[in-house]
Amino acid sequence: MPLTGATVIDSVTVALSPDAAWEDRTQSFGVQARLSGGDWVSVAAEKSYSFSALTGNYVTIPVASFVGDEVRLVFTGNSSVNATGGQVAELRVFGDLAPETSNDARGADMSYVTYEAEDGELGGGAQAVGPNRTVGDLAGEASGRRAVTLDTTGAYVQWTLTEPTDTIVGRFSIPDSADGKGRDGSIDVYADGEFVVRLALTSKYSWQYGDETNPTNNPSDGAPRHIYDEAHTYLPRTIPAGATLTIKRTEANPLPVTVDLIDTEMAQFTANPDTSKYVQPAGFTQQDIQAAIDKVAGSDQYAGVYLPPGDYTVDGTLWVWGRAMDIVGAGPWFTLLHAPTDQINTNATIGVASAASGTQLRGFSYWGNYVERIDGPGKAINLWDVSDVTIDNVWLEHAVCGFWGTNIRNVTIQNSRIRNMFADGVNMTNGSTSNTVRNVAARTTGDDSFALFSATDGVKASQTGNTYENLTALLPWRAAGLAVYGGGNNTFRNIYVADTLAYSGVTVSSENFGYSMDGFGVDGSTVFSAITIERAGGHFWGSQTFGAIWLYASQEQFQNVEMSDITITDPTYAGITVSKNTAANQDIRNVTLTNVTITGAQLSGDAWNDGSGRAIWVKWGATGAMTLTNLTMSNNNQEIANDAGESFVINRN
Repeated sequence: MPLTGATVIDSVTVALSPDAAWEDRTQSFGVQARLSGGDWVSVAAEKSYSFSALTGNYVTIPVASFVGDEVRLVFTGNSSVNATGGQVAELRVFGDLAPETSNDARGADMSYVTYEAEDGELGGGAQAVGPNRTVGDLAGEASGRRAVTLDTTGAYVQWTLTEPTDTIVGRFSIPDSADGKGRDGSIDVYADGEFVVRLALTSKYSWQYGDETNPTNNPSDGAPRHIYDEAHTYLPRTIPAGATLTIKRTEANPLPVTVDLIDTEMAQFTANPDTSKYVQPAGFTQQDIQAAIDKVAGSDQYAGVYLPPGDYTVDGTLWVWGRAMDIVGAGPWFTLLHAPTDQINTNATIGVASAASGTQLRGFSYWGNYVERIDGPGKAINLWDVSDVTIDNVWLEHAVCGFWGTNIRNVTIQNSRIRNMFADGVNMTNGSTSNTVRNVAARTTGDDSFALFSATDGVKASQTGNTYENLTALLPWRAAGLAVYGGGNNTFRNIYVADTLAYSGVTVSSENFGYSMDGFGVDGSTVFSAITIERAGGHFWGSQTFGAIWLYASQEQFQNVEMSDITITDPTYAGITVSKNTAANQDIRNVTLTNVTITGAQLSGDAWNDGSGRAIWVKWGATGAMTLTNLTMSNNNQEIANDAGESFVINRN
């Protein structure tokens, strides 16, 4: 069924005739959607639905948020003896039209509203800072490269709420301690002039120092970076829409505070789905949770584990084993799993055994205690050799990595948020196939926010059939918003990336990092579509500059890459950079870019000025070719620079 335009689809209603003469029946079907004639995407898995005239003969089905302009039902069964196929009298689709010129149609559709500090009303001596692109600077590391400082008592920033809220998340920076171990501060929150809550702040989990390749938590190692962190609290009362919400520094707040943004939302509570089927832990320790999981694993009379509201301490591996089960919390604001607060760098993680394939993890938050990157441990949810796992509505913070998948199959990660990591937000590797990452927002990751790495060092299997869609990557402080390293027949679409600090917005690379790895294209094309990249790019590895998109041919083959409907705005150094590891003999082959718009690639005016100002920059040493179709460029210092000369061919249609 065609829609009136691109729509952020929320739910569908399938109706039969309400006439009482229609007997009760069960129909099995799934819901699919697509955009602009693209591939059909499952937005609600196949399921059986009961229809009865007593209840109006209709069902309403929530769907995974997707921007589409067509919807269809795929029927697999009908219990009615009077029908040979699916039956529908009316199909209604609910959602909001996606404005053609708005980035709202690209990225994750999350439950919170974000208010930028620079868009608020300032008073009491508050000062706006920025914009600039300087790493380690209060403006340079802020969303939109602007922020507001509250340096003096009485300084404030405030907004008029567009929606009610009973929660607040703030992205703040406060000064670090001389030894790098962190300082504690606070900021006060008011609604319509009345005090609401004092929000505790800390620099413990931010402020890294030294070279960008290996920053530490030691100030003596060099200049700072990653200077922002976030704070959150459930409010003692609901603040209505239309109220004025104020962040104010008072005499009770000991340190100057810089405000980047706030998020507000009404926290959603989930009750125990069935007290007879869902086991509740006896307490709030890891052992209590594990005992509840073990009970479910040992008896098929239970459906899963329910984690009631509370703060749970997790100091090792929570192990889901035995059989598929549903691990459900009361919601990320209510069920909180904490690594020990009196420790740092605790390897607390959640794992799922292959025998528990089919498990669901949903409705909780995880709070690590990492203060620096330690490669190997620190993966909040660590999956390997498992299939058909669904992770839904999970909030992860202060770990090394958010989600890590090794040889996983048909896993879905959706409707989740990732904050303030020291490495990747999501990374799938070693034979991971047919997985979906959908409607996930990452902010301030210390490596790639969303990555697919086709390594074969552990499992020698192809990495194909994966879909990453409706994703937002903001402010990765050490790598890219989206990075794809090899593989084939993988799809990346409806993605928004902004404000990368030191690297490209989107990396497409055949670098193997010293591991055995599949290059691109053996199992089909790698397809990117509907991607918006703003204020992205950076400098890394010394003086090397990166564009908003970086295409890099290295040790493995680089071929069969398709990119379409790409919008690049205000890149830090270049729109698209194309380069090659000259020690590797790999051409760039069968690469197409269609409907690409690049605006605002200007000279940077900083120490890396010579590496800036090009909309498309093919660097010296690149070999091969690419085809550009319907390329639109404006306000760029230079449109296309091909420093590789005749060794690299640009075909422009």
